[in-house]
Amino acid sequence: MKVIQTDLPGVLVLEPRVYRDDRGFFYESYNADRFGEHRALGLPTSFVQDNHSRSTANVLRGLHYQLRRPQGKLVTCVRGTIFDVAVDIRVGSPTFRRWTAVVLEEDSPRFLWIPPGFAHGFCVLSPVADVIYKCTDVYDASDDRGILWSDADVGIPWPVSDPVMSEKDRRYSALTASRTDLPVYSP
Repeated sequence: MKVIQTDLPGVLVLEPRVYRDDRGFFYESYNADRFGEHRALGLPTSFVQDNHSRSTANVLRGLHYQLRRPQGKLVTCVRGTIFDVAVDIRVGSPTFRRWTAVVLEEDSPRFLWIPPGFAHGFCVLSPVADVIYKCTDVYDASDDRGILWSDADVGIPWPVSDPVMSEKDRRYSALTASRTDLPVYSP
């Protein structure tokens, strides 16, 4: 497994070794021992929940996080193509409000590791996309939080012009350091 650091410390792109032949391909989507080899980079070896999301073209989901039970997420796209985003929302962090994004697609298997303390969102660039992600904590609906996908101070150039979104995602507020529902950075 190849581990690539992004411009946000702790957010990583993981490229598994893919074995291809005329039948298709095979790769390990998760192996605790291999993750353990990269523990120093912040990769966990324990996950407690797996999620599968199917979305159609131009759907934008996010930007989501949990405060009391923050989730680290290992995200991949097994069908279609997505623009996947992580935003540092930790108050006091040297990279507060910065974001990074990668394109994840079915024919080039790779993963985005998003540690706790970051908001996550994605938009669909193909007719349909299946996104699977492993989480380090269980989802708690009462702890559901988010930031506005179009926050000008964050400045994500989403590659969709008229996204299809939930009303909840459209109503989130901007990312400001004065918000009381954000995690606090601790080095």
